[in-house]
Amino acid sequence: MMRFDRFTERAQEAAQRAAEIIQRYEHNQIDSEHILLALIEQPQGAVPQLLEVLKVDAAALSERLDYVLRTSPKANIFGGGTGQIFITPRVKRVVDKANQEANRLKDEYISTEHLFMAILSERNTPAARLLEGAGVTKERVYEAVKQIRGGQRVTDPKAESRYRALEKFSRDLTQMAREGKLDPVIGRDAEILRVIQILSRRTKNNPVLIGEAGVGKTAIAEGLAQKIATNDIPEILSGKKVVSLDLGAMVAGSRFRGDFEERLKTTIEDIQRAEGEIILFIDELHTVVGAGAAGGALDASNMLKPALARGELQCVGATTLNEYHKYIEKDSALERRFAPVYIEEPSVEDTIKMLQGLRDRYEAHHKVSFSAEALVAAARFSDRYVSDRHLPDKAIDLMDEAAAKLRVALYSLPPDLKSMKSEIERLTAEEEQAGSERDYERAAEKKAERIRLEEEFKIKRDQWEAEHELDEIVDEHDVAEVVAQWTGIPVSQMLETESEKLLNMEDRLHERIIGQHEAIVAISDAIRRARSGLKDPRRPIGSFILIGPSGVGKTELAKALAEFMFDNEEALVRIDMSEYREQHTVSRLFGAPPGYVGYEEGGQLTEAVRRRPYRVILFDE
Repeated sequence: MMRFDRFTERAQEAAQRAAEIIQRYEHNQIDSEHILLALIEQPQGAVPQLLEVLKVDAAALSERLDYVLRTSPKANIFGGGTGQIFITPRVKRVVDKANQEANRLKDEYISTEHLFMAILSERNTPAARLLEGAGVTKERVYEAVKQIRGGQRVTDPKAESRYRALEKFSRDLTQMAREGKLDPVIGRDAEILRVIQILSRRTKNNPVLIGEAGVGKTAIAEGLAQKIATNDIPEILSGKKVVSLDLGAMVAGSRFRGDFEERLKTTIEDIQRAEGEIILFIDELHTVVGAGAAGGALDASNMLKPALARGELQCVGATTLNEYHKYIEKDSALERRFAPVYIEEPSVEDTIKMLQGLRDRYEAHHKVSFSAEALVAAARFSDRYVSDRHLPDKAIDLMDEAAAKLRVALYSLPPDLKSMKSEIERLTAEEEQAGSERDYERAAEKKAERIRLEEEFKIKRDQWEAEHELDEIVDEHDVAEVVAQWTGIPVSQMLETESEKLLNMEDRLHERIIGQHEAIVAISDAIRRARSGLKDPRRPIGSFILIGPSGVGKTELAKALAEFMFDNEEALVRIDMSEYREQHTVSRLFGAPPGYVGYEEGGQLTEAVRRRPYRVILFDE
């Protein structure tokens, strides 16, 4: 058998796979066709990458090889049925030629591409003829090997895992921009210009984008890629490409110590070999601090520092302000390599312009249209009612979900038609069962009933479609409905269609609270003043102290107010103040101070208001 001591790990895998392939085809000799099929079927091997560079369809080549192997005789010439596996003299020649190829390329190990070149060199074999028929020549293979290796040599058994490391663990944003796969970036010209200025510096030319989650840090990197793709940049950056590092993919599958470091080192070497043509974008930059570190191993940030210090690696980072303080600033050697660019949350007006720029993409995806009012509502409602996230991200999400909600509604039947449809399906099943049991009389009854119901269903469906000719335009009301689902705020309150309801507020409250006329009038007047716009919209609608003996309806009035304002009695946060008599118990309302147990959990009052800001809060007793 073949000696594996000079084979790389992938070449050894291919040889073992060839032994499995001959059993699949009931052969007992490994020939060059079996080895070629094993090389093509290696998912992480070098040969599929070579075929991709050579623009050869690997699946079609596998099919042709499969046909050759299926039509070859299932001979049992050697071994006499003992299950022994032999190799043909041709395979021995292939291994010798692979050894020669390795020596010619000054490689220390025989890898899968050496075997591939040796199979191609072996003239007048079915494998070589198939490759030649696909347009594969030795000269083209040599060029492809140079391309996928990027100047590396095979110096250890794991060499193939390092080929095209940058392509495996990154995305080329510039290429995606050329292909139109990135969303347009609107209203961030000043920030992109600042990034370009820093990238054009001689030293410390690594910008880090700092801003809250959802303000558009990643979009700025994509905007830079789009400017490079359209050549709308200074000459110093012309011809460069922005590549986004996927640190998760790099860490995933690195089971043994050193795997992650090897992947990152190879990626950095690929960037260094590009000689300044690649700008590396690291989203969530703080994740490189500590990534991959285990028991004395270097983390990713320490591996990046030397390349950044020497100017061999140009990097754009993105992180939030808290994480920048927590991770990057603490590492002064890493911090001094980067120039901070602070990204502020855009205003509502800027967000509206951004939504208008993204409108076409979302209309094409959802197959609906957006009215101008819907875009304004998405920006304004998300700014006012969704307090725990940032613009423009929350406005884009709101616009996206409103379109998705309308599209789902367009294709959803009403409940009565759905029940008729399921009844038709049940009758069809019973009809088929009666037919199989040769109960033709019952089958005829079920068929007649089914036909009658189908006709009725068709009439009702046509009638429903005519009556509910759904408008395929997302309007302000659709956006308000999604905000109502997110926050529990009634749609009418957002759309300001509650004037009639507010005028009759006293009557509505009197339905639940008998008497207490003065208290109800005072509360109603205060709420009407607030809703008419005579108060700051960011302050509470009203603060009331209800004083009176037990049982006169103070708590009940708060419940009635919650039901009136928010159409739900459950929109009431009741805090029993008898539990807060001691001085230290106040921390339960607002949360424990830093350094105390429960600091991260928040308080009963603050958490309730943060999750659902539009509620009635009742401080009882």
